[in-house]
Amino acid sequence: MAWARQRSSSAKPSADHSLPAVITENYPAAVTDLQLGDDGQLRCAWGASTPDYSVYHDHEWGRPVNDERTLFEKLCLEGFQSGLSWLTILRKRPAFREVFANFDPVSVAVFEESDVLRLLDDARIVRHRGKIEASINNAKATMDLHATGTTLAELFWAHRPRDGRTPTSLAELPASTEQSTALAKELKRRGFRFVGPTTVYAAMQAMGVVNDHLQGCWVRTECETERAGLISPSSR
Repeated sequence: MAWARQRSSSAKPSADHSLPAVITENYPAAVTDLQLGDDGQLRCAWGASTPDYSVYHDHEWGRPVNDERTLFEKLCLEGFQSGLSWLTILRKRPAFREVFANFDPVSVAVFEESDVLRLLDDARIVRHRGKIEASINNAKATMDLHATGTTLAELFWAHRPRDGRTPTSLAELPASTEQSTALAKELKRRGFRFVGPTTVYAAMQAMGVVNDHLQGCWVRTECETERAGLISPSSR
């Protein structure tokens, strides 16, 4: 879910959540891109726009991940999200997990044409043959990656940025970066599909390889602490 390419007017703070002057003075982005919640916490405005987004923003997005199943799931779902809203994918995620064997790459890698037809017939998910087949292909590519002694975690975390950028507004969030472009190229070289630089950057945001919570968002500090405590696979 790349917020540089997906912004909703519903993510703007309402009159009922006007911000104290001390916040707007310290965090100029708070006027439009940060919102004070009923819990008294300041968060990225999109994370306060719906209950689903609030849970996802506070507990998942930007928190570091390095286990293969979760990484594979995030990569697949970002591919399915292309052209759609992330909220649509988020609400369909339980069904996606059910029909895609909980995104276990070992299981998905052996899906056959009968599975493709089964998935195309399931109205609970996004029924796009190209994206379904890409997910199955990417499970096989993940297995091929493992056969070479490499993991998705190693590949993603090897492309983490080193600049320590701290965005202060949604306008500063890129759709893609030099690192996501390089990672997309490497993934394609290794046989992955539906992994353009924008999709890959959205996955990097989701799994905490980058921390794009805005300055002033309470979750940003927690994500930074977790990222600092994570020994990334590529640095072992």
